[in-house]
Amino acid sequence: MSAYRALAPAKVNLGLFVGARRDGDGRHELVSVMQSISLADELTLAPAHAGADQDEIVCPGVGAAPQENLALRALRAFRAATGWRGPPLRLIIRKRIPVAAGLGGGSADAAAALRLARLASGRGDEALLLELAARLGADVPAQVSPGRWLATGAGERLERLPDPEPPLALLLLGVGAALSTAEVYERADALGPLRTPGELESLRCALRDALAHGEPLPARDELLANDLQPAAISLCPPIADALSQLERRGAERAVVSGSGPTVMAPGGASFEGAIACTSVDSSFARPRAL
Repeated sequence: MSAYRALAPAKVNLGLFVGARRDGDGRHELVSVMQSISLADELTLAPAHAGADQDEIVCPGVGAAPQENLALRALRAFRAATGWRGPPLRLIIRKRIPVAAGLGGGSADAAAALRLARLASGRGDEALLLELAARLGADVPAQVSPGRWLATGAGERLERLPDPEPPLALLLLGVGAALSTAEVYERADALGPLRTPGELESLRCALRDALAHGEPLPARDELLANDLQPAAISLCPPIADALSQLERRGAERAVVSGSGPTVMAPGGASFEGAIACTSVDSSFARPRAL
């Protein structure tokens, strides 16, 4: 088998509005625009070393990769769903996206692993990848085909939005900490109040209309808000300092990305400690044979 490679772009949330937990699976209802960006991990799928009897994962520079890594789980789920036996494979992830930073790095890697498995096996279609992605996590479906998506449900219901024109420029600023997404949602539950179904539907329509023609950002500030921001700050107070730092440097709108702790602001000149990036479309992450 040949080796294959794909980029796994991070995502930011342009607006993140959170409702109650669902009875069936315990996930929260949400409305969010998920935007893929140029900060990306690199994944290579290649034959495993001689003697290997199962798929394996390696993350150079970050120590031993856990065998329950989400990308490896994605590869195993693809094999199970398609009946693809094939020889054991090695999944190599070169990390550039900070871990547990609110940028969807693990989800991006899982989505990229699904794309690579589809190319390597010649099996499955995008509908299958989306079905598998929805089982893996709320952020994974929107990263199967990177770009700009309006996500509802728990992230599994997607509506493609036009790519921003011109591309959206962003600054990202970390705080040198990590946050558990589950803990942030638990704190949001405790802080309340959560959005009603009617509020979520109104916000879905407002976001869709605000970005219907490739606008880089919603014109209304309230549509860029993040309902998880108060919970993230309460768990990691340095986030508030990072938001203030971006605002002092001229950012008109600074907000927490996802469950944090990374904060983001549109445009602006980069500075030490900040990461400058742009929006990307699906062509950025298309897998290829090596």
